[in-house]
Amino acid sequence: MATAHDRTGDLAALDPESAGWVRALRGPEPDRQAAVERLHALLLRIARNEVRRRSARLGVTGPELDDLAHQAAADALLAITGKIGDFRGESRFTTWAYKFVILEVSAKVGRHFWRNPRVPFDTEDWERLPDRFGLDPAAESEWRDLLAALRRAVEEKLTERQRRIFVALVLAEVPLDALVIELGTNRNAIYKTMFDARRKLRAALAAAGHMDHDMVRRS
Repeated sequence: MATAHDRTGDLAALDPESAGWVRALRGPEPDRQAAVERLHALLLRIARNEVRRRSARLGVTGPELDDLAHQAAADALLAITGKIGDFRGESRFTTWAYKFVILEVSAKVGRHFWRNPRVPFDTEDWERLPDRFGLDPAAESEWRDLLAALRRAVEEKLTERQRRIFVALVLAEVPLDALVIELGTNRNAIYKTMFDARRKLRAALAAAGHMDHDMVRRS
């Protein structure tokens, strides 16, 4: 257990602003309560900005969107105050806290997506892919054929898990961290699943004449 001397030494190594946050959050009431309220207000501002940025993909607005921000801020606050002893000053305290609330927003957004799934192969989502990938509008007939072949390959060649992860990341743009939390897995496992899915899709596109077979073997 850290002594008062240890805590003083820790604070001396921090920048003044970060030291002030840590001192207040470790301190006695009412200093701690005042710091908690200030921190919650900061986290809520960050969470609101982030959910608004992602609102177009969520399909929610108003009170429901604000509720997501409040939930994310509250959970981030609990995590931060519970781990305040782990803060070592590698970054500013506010930067450290920012990461917590962004992760919580990602988790809430991901869970909202899975509770309120849209049609997995929404035509509108597929039609947005050319803009997202910067495909040349002048070559519309070519990439429309390619997208049709890709859509068939996703539906027919991928396993259920591969299809679910592909749809979430590529079509629905679910944040990776949210997908990790929702599926109870880790980034490496999702990267491996997407790698295998891409390899299957390349092979299917090559078989349909949309890619060179040598490119598939090299990929």
